[in-house]
This record gives sequence, C-alpha cells and structure tokens, in this order.
Amino acid sequence: MTYSENHSGDNLTTSDVFILVGFSYLNKLQILLFLVVLIIYLVIMMGNLLVILLVKLNPSLHIPMYLFLVHLSFLDICFTTSVFPQLLVHLLVEQKTISIAGCAAQMYVIAITGLTECCLLTAMAYDRYVAICHPLHYTTLMSHRACALLAGASWSIGISVEVAQTTWLFSLPFCGSNHIHHFFCNITPLLKVACADTSKNNIMVFTVSVVFIMGPFLLILLSYICIISTILKLPSAEGRRKAFSTCSSHLTVVSLFYGLAFISYLGVQSSSSPENDQIITLMNTTVIPLSSPIIYTLRNKDVKAALKKTIVKSVSLHNQRQ
Repeated sequence: MTYSENHSGDNLTTSDVFILVGFSYLNKLQILLFLVVLIIYLVIMMGNLLVILLVKLNPSLHIPMYLFLVHLSFLDICFTTSVFPQLLVHLLVEQKTISIAGCAAQMYVIAITGLTECCLLTAMAYDRYVAICHPLHYTTLMSHRACALLAGASWSIGISVEVAQTTWLFSLPFCGSNHIHHFFCNITPLLKVACADTSKNNIMVFTVSVVFIMGPFLLILLSYICIISTILKLPSAEGRRKAFSTCSSHLTVVSLFYGLAFISYLGVQSSSSPENDQIITLMNTTVIPLSSPIIYTLRNKDVKAALKKTIVKSVSLHNQRQ
C-alpha cells in the first residue's frame, strides 16, 4: 500500500486491493449464511447444467426457444460463478480482499451477463411473437441461422457496451478508503471510492440502463401486446389455452427478472444502510438463476418429457453395461 498527498495537504490512500466489507457485520452468523449460499450455488449450478445437458442430448429440443435457453443457463452459471465462490470464501475469512484486476474482471462478467440476458429475453419474446402471430412463416423467420444471429447479437451488445462502460469506470483513480460496502464489485459502491468527478460515469450508467435495459423491456412488452391480441382472436378456448402455455414460462421469467430488478432498484434507492442494500441485492442475484431452470423444467412438458427420456436411456445403458 502506498500513500500520496492531494493539493490541499490531506492524505489519500492508494491501494492495489479493495476490501469487500460484505456481511462482516453478521459476525458468527456468517457461517450460517455460508451454508445457505453454498446450497443455493450448488442448486443453481446443477439446475442450469441439467438444462444445457437436456437440450444437447435431445434433438427434439433443438428449436430456437431451447437454444436461447441454453444461452440463458450459461449466463446464469457465469454470473453466479463470478460472485458466489468469492462470497463463500469471504464468509469464512477475516481479510475480505480483492485485487483491482480481480474486481475489474468480476465487474466485466457481471455487467456482460446482465445486459446479454436482457437481450436474450428479448430474442425469446420475438421467437414467441413469430410462433403465435406469424406461424406460417416461423420456420423461415426463426431458422437456425436467424437464431444464431439473434444470440450472437445479444452477446455482441452485452460485451461491447459493458466492456466500454467497465473500462471507463476502472480508468478512474481510486484513493482514500479502499473499503467497498458490498459483497462483490458493483458499480454504485465502486463509484463512491473514486477520487474524481464521477458525474459523467453516472450519466453513462443511467443511459445504458435506459437504452439497453428498458429498451429490451419495451420491445418485450410490445411483443406480448401483439401476442395477447392475436391469442384473444383465436376461435376456440383450447387454442387460446395452448397458445398461452407456449409462452407462459418465458413470461414468468421475464416478470421475475424485471420485477425483481425494479424492486431491487427501489429498495436500494430507499434503503438507509449498505447492509439493507446487500440483502436486497443478494436476494436479487439468487432468485433468477435459481428459478429459471425450475420454471423451464417443471412447467414445460417438452423439457419434462426430455428429462424422463434421458433418465430412462441412462438407466437402460447402465443395465446393459452390467
């Protein structure tokens, strides 16, 4: 650690590490939180790996909706792996440090996966829109090439925008206290320890949120307005029920994703303490990766059928080997 002096003579501390204060205030209860987070992390990993494996092993699931789902599951794995292993370690040790390079890498992954997921959910909404509103053109509009282009565009937007934003953020000088009152490197608490004018960074964060987060949300909303309008025009109740069922899982995930993000934003804005901010953020970062594979497996008959087929095939192969 080195020390420098500003023009007014006040001492400023510049360090090559940050200290993530995290849940230090819980003291011995950190062990209990460690067990809870460990169980959640393992369930998230197993659930999302199961989804990826099922889609890969079953040709019947090689359609756009499930191919997008593979990308979503991979994003959830990347996101939770960038946050939870470090959190688990920090819940057990006294010195909760992270290097500036490690902090930057963590923020790159978190930001990229979050924005890419917004774009992928929009691509999935477009898939449902084409399937219900233009069924005769579905195979043309949602070919494997079109699916790959949509997924690639989602990743490209997420990577390009967030790499630019995060790189600009870490070009700021960090001095004074190196304590970050959070359990991972998040933009807002990190800006608080920068010793420079961060007004432009705040404007950029706001702009990215409006254009690349609310923009996809509005496109999803527009897609479902068209979808619901088309479904309500169907003559039979059974046809309407089947049409609704094809998009119920995606609609549930979208509602959770944006609903929790909105609740988290309002909660953090109205919260009077960093401790409350962290609890709200922890809930937000666990519910979506945890619920997404459950919703797509338990509420989807195609995935349940594929799961049953895979289990039967695995048992049969095991019996043959014996």
